[in-house]
Amino acid sequence: MIDLRSDTVTKPTPEMRQAAFDAVVGDDVYQEDPTIIELEELSAQMLGKEAAMFVPSGTQGNQIAVLTHCQPGQEIILEADSHIFIYEGASISALAGVQPRTIAGKNGAMDPGEVQAAVRGDDIHLPETGLICLENTHNRAGGAVVSLDNMQAIFEMAQQQNIPVHLDGARLFNAAVATGIDVKEFAAYTDTVQFCLSKGLGAPVGSIIAGSTDFIKKARKWRKRLGGGLRQAGIIAAPGLVALRTMVDRLAEDHENAQLLADGLKEVSGLTIENNVDTNIVLVYTEDAGLRAEQFLEMLKESGILAVPFGPYTVRFVTHFDVSKEEIRSVIDRIGALAGANR
Repeated sequence: MIDLRSDTVTKPTPEMRQAAFDAVVGDDVYQEDPTIIELEELSAQMLGKEAAMFVPSGTQGNQIAVLTHCQPGQEIILEADSHIFIYEGASISALAGVQPRTIAGKNGAMDPGEVQAAVRGDDIHLPETGLICLENTHNRAGGAVVSLDNMQAIFEMAQQQNIPVHLDGARLFNAAVATGIDVKEFAAYTDTVQFCLSKGLGAPVGSIIAGSTDFIKKARKWRKRLGGGLRQAGIIAAPGLVALRTMVDRLAEDHENAQLLADGLKEVSGLTIENNVDTNIVLVYTEDAGLRAEQFLEMLKESGILAVPFGPYTVRFVTHFDVSKEEIRSVIDRIGALAGANR
C-alpha cells in the first residue's frame, strides 16, 4: 500500500530508533531531562527565539499559545480555512474561551488590510482582539507558502496595535526549504511559533512551541494543566534532534515528488490539479471524471493507494520520506489505468 494520506504516517528512521534507545533521560516536569533540554535549546536557536518547549502534539502547541496569549472573552483573528479553526475541535472556544474571527485568504494568506480592519475597536459591545494567528505552510491551501512580505505586513501592524502574532508552523520547515529562506526569518515576524517534528521531519511524536523566555515560562503551566507534562521524555525527544539535524534539507525531495505527482495526474483525463504545488501537498479535483471524492478514494484503495478527502470532489495527496520517486511513478500509472477503466 502506498500511503499518501499525510506526512504524519512516516516511520522513524533507524538513526532515530537508536537515538531513542540511547537517550539520556530525566524528569521533564522538573526540567531535568537533558535530551529534552538539548532539543528545546536547538529549536529556539534555529527559530531565533529566546526559549522553546516540547509538547506532545501540534494541536496542543497551538492551544497552549492561545491559552497563554489570551483571556476568556477575547477574539482571535485567523484565516477561514486554518488548521486551528477547522481541525482542532473548537478547542480555542472550549478551552480558552475565545471566539474566532475568520478572514478568507488567498492561497492561505490573509490580506493585511483586511486583518487590520478586523481588529476590534474600543467599544463595550465588542470583544478585544487578543491574538492574530497565521499558518505556514497552509494545509487546506494545498501546502501553500505564505510569503515573508505578507507575514511582515501583518506582524508590523499587530505590533502597532499591541496584539501578539502566533504562527501555526506545523510545516514551517517545508516553507523554508521551498523558498530557500531561513526558518529564522519566517519566525522573526511572529511572537510565538509552533512546528511539528512528526510530519515531514519524520520524528515519531512531538512538536515545539517557541517564544520569549517569559512566554514559555507561562506556557509550561498551561502544558501541565492540559496534561502535557512528561517525565522521562528524552526517549521521544531524541528522534526530534535527529530530525532537525538530518531531515530538513531532504524535504526538497518530497517537494519534487509532489510536483512529479501533480505533473503526472494533470495528464489523466477527468482530473484537475487545484493548487499550485509549493511544497508536498497535491489537491486533485475529480468531478470531471464523474466521481465524488469518496468514490475516487475507494478506487484508489482497491489499487493500493491511500489518500484523504478534502471536499466533495477534492482529494489530498501528501508526499513524504516513506514514499519514493518510483512509488510516485507507480501511483501515476495506477491512477491512469483507473481513469481508463472508468471511461
